[in-house]
Amino acid sequence: MSMVMAYPVLNWFLTSKHHARQPLMNRRSKLRIAGLLFALVANLSGFSQSTYSQHLLAHRENYKAEFLKSPKSPLKKEDLKNLRFYDPDSMYRVEATVQRTPQAEPFDLPTYDGQKKSYVPYAVLTFRIHGKPYQLTLYRSLQLARLPQYRDYLFLPFKDATNGRETYGGGRYIDLRMGDVKEGKIVIDFNKAYNPSCAYSDGYACPIPPRENHLAVAVEAGEKNYELRVKN
Repeated sequence: MSMVMAYPVLNWFLTSKHHARQPLMNRRSKLRIAGLLFALVANLSGFSQSTYSQHLLAHRENYKAEFLKSPKSPLKKEDLKNLRFYDPDSMYRVEATVQRTPQAEPFDLPTYDGQKKSYVPYAVLTFRIHGKPYQLTLYRSLQLARLPQYRDYLFLPFKDATNGRETYGGGRYIDLRMGDVKEGKIVIDFNKAYNPSCAYSDGYACPIPPRENHLAVAVEAGEKNYELRVKN
């Protein structure tokens, strides 16, 4: 939305054919009002982006802390400093249309260590990046569905054009919940895309993103390649 549409007073001042005939003091007053409105819009925009960045940084600190809670974690405390991320970018926080797939059949999703895990397609998500439409399929793990604390857990694995260069070649994941779907919409925040455990060490059963979830676009958001893994 342009600022003249957002602020009717400013809209009138900038578009009126008669403002040139107003008294000088009146015109100066309007100019001061216009300047204040421009400053207000700039401050609000900056605050919004700043607030989002702070939220995302807090999310990433919690993400790092999760590695220390399990003895099976691929990373130790001293490894966390080597995690790398793209700068926060709200452009990659997109709203998607949710098309449920209630008749979808369960299937076995291969993992990078040669195993298989059972999933069922939950919905097809349609969204835009850089103005172009894309789709991803959202899945539900049948194994996790048996656990009360993960019953509403949804899994979004994907690949994109950054894989093998700036991000892990095996793709990345995003976690969602059934409750995130509201009125047929869901927000996909690619800034929260994270690496599978296989990005840090071998021996983990990391699901391989299906071909239908390969995006022909560079998603420059979320977690990057693990620094030590790249050097090795």
